[in-house]
Amino acid sequence: MSTDTALPPDTAPAADQTLVAEVLARRPGAFERLMRAHNRRLFRTARSILRDDTEAEEAVQEGYISAYAALADFKGQSSLSTWLTRIVVNAALMRRRKRGPEAPLPADLPDPQIPPAETPEALAMRRQLRRLIELSVDGLPGQCRSIFMLRSVEELSVAETAACLGLSEAAVKTGLFRARRLLRERIGAEIGATLDSFFAFDGARCDRLVAAVLGRLGLAPPG
Repeated sequence: MSTDTALPPDTAPAADQTLVAEVLARRPGAFERLMRAHNRRLFRTARSILRDDTEAEEAVQEGYISAYAALADFKGQSSLSTWLTRIVVNAALMRRRKRGPEAPLPADLPDPQIPPAETPEALAMRRQLRRLIELSVDGLPGQCRSIFMLRSVEELSVAETAACLGLSEAAVKTGLFRARRLLRERIGAEIGATLDSFFAFDGARCDRLVAAVLGRLGLAPPG
């Protein structure tokens, strides 16, 4: 049975269909290209559910293994990105259910003041602010975290976010409003245009995840 039939009938781009066909034909490097195109969003989505970098990486790996096994069932009734995100959301939720209730985060967070100059002290404070924002987002209720990550950090549309998380568009709008209100209360106006630099998915992590999945699947390692 196809795993994307429950999603809204938005047609997948031709590039998605071409890439899927190349993976199914076992073209060298095709699945690596697929992963590198989607790693950041999938990691951020998994982390919004699990609040842990290592567990998020493992959930993304599990999602890719499942997706690879089911790729022949991808019919293009949703975008490939949406299809993969739903698979990773399910993998992350399964991991979260296994570990039991979420532990509360500490209430005391550092002062987010940033010196204006790019001195070593300023850079250290920017790192502190980044950690502050990550902790504040981690402190959001679970569904709000995922909605905020996809809408405000990954900049998906309301419809795309709803499809990825299996929610109504009204629930996405309500969840985003609540997330922003809670964040304003916790860290004020410090959240803004620099959001994309938070919850980083750097080259080393991307390379590590790609190599791990290819190894588990018995595919050629990345060049």
